[in-house]
Amino acid sequence: MSPKFRRCLELAALGLGLAVACAAAAKPWWMRGVESNDGDFLPPDVAFRVSATRDGPVLHVRWLIADRYYLYKAKMQIQAESPDLTVGSAAFPPGIVKNDPFLGSQEIFVRQVEATVPFARTDGGAHPLQIKVTYQGCAEAGLCYPPITRVLFPAGAATPPPNPTHAWEGIAILGGGLAFLVAGLWLRAGRQLPMPA
Repeated sequence: MSPKFRRCLELAALGLGLAVACAAAAKPWWMRGVESNDGDFLPPDVAFRVSATRDGPVLHVRWLIADRYYLYKAKMQIQAESPDLTVGSAAFPPGIVKNDPFLGSQEIFVRQVEATVPFARTDGGAHPLQIKVTYQGCAEAGLCYPPITRVLFPAGAATPPPNPTHAWEGIAILGGGLAFLVAGLWLRAGRQLPMPA
């Protein structure tokens, strides 16, 4: 190996080492511009955990909010994501009024909150049920996260559409059963008759 090639490899290794060290020291996007220790703030998916379930024609969207964090009620949205899905207005419980230095008087949620949303589908369940949820919150220590958007697949079984019973269906089933019984008896009786010579 020539000395020139060895020198190039050493410089490349040094450059790679510096790049890895810089990447490890860089703060995540949600902590940029904030003077704090690295462990002061939670990642957004830990600070605000969101899930959704369905119960008949109603969706329940629930946020679990870490201690010393809060969500803005005005920044919470629930929209249809799957085809042929419509969602109504979300109903939230009353929140806590907070005087925000940048946004003024705001209603916020702490610890947990659940919204209920009526929905309707016109695809007969042909597509998976998907909703898009947007929300924004802050840490009490002064860090506000950018808006967060997640696509959720609500768990749970929807109530099947009403299926009225028709009297003719029962008659058709009974008639079909009787027809098979008569055909079976007729075939059996036919085997017992002597065949003409």
